Amino acid sequence: MTSLSPARLNREILRLSVPSILAGITVPLVGMVDTAIAGHLGGAVATQIGAISVGSMVLSLLYWVFGFLRTGTGGLTAQAFGREDPAEAGRIFLRGTGLALLAAAAALLLQWPFFKGVMLIPDATPEVRELAERYFFIRIWAAPATMTLMALRGWFVGMQNSIDSMWTDLIINAVNIGASLLLAFGAGTWPGLGFAGIPLGTVIAQYCGLAYALWVCCHKYGRSVFSHLRRRDFSNLLHDGSMGSFFRMNLDLFARSLFFILIYIGFTMISAGYGDLMLAAGSILMQLLMFFSYFTDGFAYAGEALSGRFIGAQDTPMLRRSVRLVFAWSAGIALLFIGIYAAAGTPALRLLTSDEAVVQACRQFLPWLLLMPPLGCAAFTWDGIYMGATASRGLRDSMAAAAVAFFAVWYAGKWLLHPEGAAAIHLLFAAYFSHLLLRTVLLTARWRREVLSGAR
Repeated sequence: MTSLSPARLNREILRLSVPSILAGITVPLVGMVDTAIAGHLGGAVATQIGAISVGSMVLSLLYWVFGFLRTGTGGLTAQAFGREDPAEAGRIFLRGTGLALLAAAAALLLQWPFFKGVMLIPDATPEVRELAERYFFIRIWAAPATMTLMALRGWFVGMQNSIDSMWTDLIINAVNIGASLLLAFGAGTWPGLGFAGIPLGTVIAQYCGLAYALWVCCHKYGRSVFSHLRRRDFSNLLHDGSMGSFFRMNLDLFARSLFFILIYIGFTMISAGYGDLMLAAGSILMQLLMFFSYFTDGFAYAGEALSGRFIGAQDTPMLRRSVRLVFAWSAGIALLFIGIYAAAGTPALRLLTSDEAVVQACRQFLPWLLLMPPLGCAAFTWDGIYMGATASRGLRDSMAAAAVAFFAVWYAGKWLLHPEGAAAIHLLFAAYFSHLLLRTVLLTARWRREVLSGAR
C-alpha cells in the first residue's frame, strides 16, 4: 500500500471524518427533537422529558451491551482492507450481521423481563415509569434494524466508506424527526398519537435506514467483496472457529460496554432520585454535552479507519502520522466548541423546552458545558484509534477504571458534602468529568504498547 503525503493524509482524514460529522450532527438533533416534542406536548412536561430519558436509558443499556457489533466489526474490517483481503472483509460482514440478528431475536424474546428487571433500579416517580414503559415497548420493535445497522456502520467505516454511512444516518434521522413530529402532533384534522408517536417515529426510521444500507451493500460491494465469497464461507461460518474467535475478540469490548453503561445509567438514576425537575435538567444538559461528542466522533471514526488500515498494511510510519493529524483536527473542534457553548448555552435550552422552570433549573449547570471539549476530546479520539487497532484490552481496562472513578467521586462527595437538589447534580457532573479525565490519561499511557505495536 502506497504511503500518503501529509497533505494527502489530511485530505483522507477529512474525507472520512466530514461525512461522519454531518451525520453526527443529526444524531443529537434527533434526541433533542424527541425532548423538544415532549417539552411542547403540554401537560406534565418535566414528567414526559424524564420518561424519554429513562426509557432511552433502558434501551441504551440493551444496545450498548451489543456495541461490539460495530466496534469489533469496524476494526477487523479496516485491517482486512489494509491487507487487501476482500474475502475476509466479506466474512466479517457475515459474522457481524449474523450476530446482530441473533442478538435482536434475543432482545425481542426477553423484552418484558428485561424492562421490568431494569426498572427495579431507577428511583423515578410512578408517572415517569408509566410513560417510560410505553416508550420502551414501542421502540424495542426496531431492535432487528438497529442491531444490524450497528454491524453495517462498523463495516462501512472499516471499508473506508464514510459517505454511505453518512447517508444511512441522515435518512434515519430525517425520517425520525419527520415521523415523530407527524405522529405526535398529527396533521389536518388528525390529532396524532401524542407521546406514543415519538418512539413509533424512531421505529419507522430505523427500518428505512436498514433498507438503504442493504441496498448499498448489494450495489457497491456485490462484485468487489461478496463475489469473492464461496459457498463454504456460508456453510462453515459456525464451524470453522471464526465465529468463536469473533466472540472472544469482542469479550473485552462487551465488558467495556457494560462499564460504559454503568456510568450513563448511574447518571440517570442518581438524577432521577432528586425529582422530575432535576432529572429533566440533567437529561437536557447531557444532550448538550453529547452534542460535542458527535463532532469529535467524526475524527475518531477517521482514526479507527486509518489505524486499522495501516496496522493491516504493517505501515508504522503512516500509523504514527495519522494518529498525530487526527488529534490535531480533533483539538481544533474542541476549541470551536468552547466558544459555541459559551455563546449559545441558554438559547439552546429554550430550543429544547418552553417550560420556564426546566430552563431555569438547567441554567445553573451551564458552566459544565465548557469542560466537555477539553476533557472529552482526547478520550473520544483515543477510543476510535484503539478500536481500529482492535486493542480491546486497553479499552476495557480504561473504561473499568473510569467507572470506578465516576462512582468513587459521587459517593465520596455525597458522604463528605451531603448535597441536596442542585448541589447534588453539580457533584454528579464532577463525577462524570472525572471519568473522562481518567480515560484520557490511561489510554495515552498505553497507546505505544496497545496500538503502535500492532503495526510492527
